[in-house]
Amino acid sequence: MTVRTATRRFALWRADLQGGVCAAPDECVDHLRHLDVVPVVLEHRVHGVAATTETFLTSLHDGHFTGVVWPGDLRPGVQVTVVWQAGQDRIVAHTTPLDEPVMIDGVDYFHEYDPRVVTREFEAGTSNWSKTLHALCRNGRVLDDGSAVFAEAKLAAKAGLGRGAKGAFLLKNAIDQLLREGYVTRVTGSGDSSFPADEGAEPVDMLFYAPLVDPATPPDGRHDHWVNGFLRKLPAGAQPSEKQLSLYQRAVESDQIDVPELAPGYTFVKKHHRN
Repeated sequence: MTVRTATRRFALWRADLQGGVCAAPDECVDHLRHLDVVPVVLEHRVHGVAATTETFLTSLHDGHFTGVVWPGDLRPGVQVTVVWQAGQDRIVAHTTPLDEPVMIDGVDYFHEYDPRVVTREFEAGTSNWSKTLHALCRNGRVLDDGSAVFAEAKLAAKAGLGRGAKGAFLLKNAIDQLLREGYVTRVTGSGDSSFPADEGAEPVDMLFYAPLVDPATPPDGRHDHWVNGFLRKLPAGAQPSEKQLSLYQRAVESDQIDVPELAPGYTFVKKHHRN
């Protein structure tokens, strides 16, 4: 049967964005491999709004086109659809705008994305808590919704905060900040990243990360701000602590949050200062 149209949908990794790489549908590789230049037409809406079309003269190597200049509003995890019409010597690629842009733990996304890649590509900043969360996201088990879980004791070897008493002190402070600001929750699993714990396995303390997804707001250049109290997803089977339930009740009574009942599977993170 003759292939008339070949389509491939993939998520961009940071290396793709930085290297100008675009995946090719398998069906077009044999047809295009003899060409020195393959035009890739990128159809894209800047910030999900302004329609643009740009053509890049690329080279095909190992099933990927190189030479694409990805728009600056794309983030790791954004999905790209690549289409090849049989018999044509060009490729058409496009992003798909979200109906409503979102902010995932402080990073704006205007186009459809793969939550697993977003988590894997969490960018480590210079702070110790950022490096620690990066280690969790890179080494832990990542679920379809972008949540991740990893053994707390394994983070010392992955976070790069140093060895000995000083390293342990820095890691403890970083984890305390992640817990305080609601990025992670402590759960019990087994092995490095099995949650719930495997039957009969020795229980292991783990950190569970669930991405916070909010409506996107226009960037204002600030990185130091107050975060209002919010609800954070818990892993399956986990329950909010008595302290979090008490804080949630106070927030409701003082009109800090307009959700009258805490849904099963969620905890409350109080208002705090984040930088």
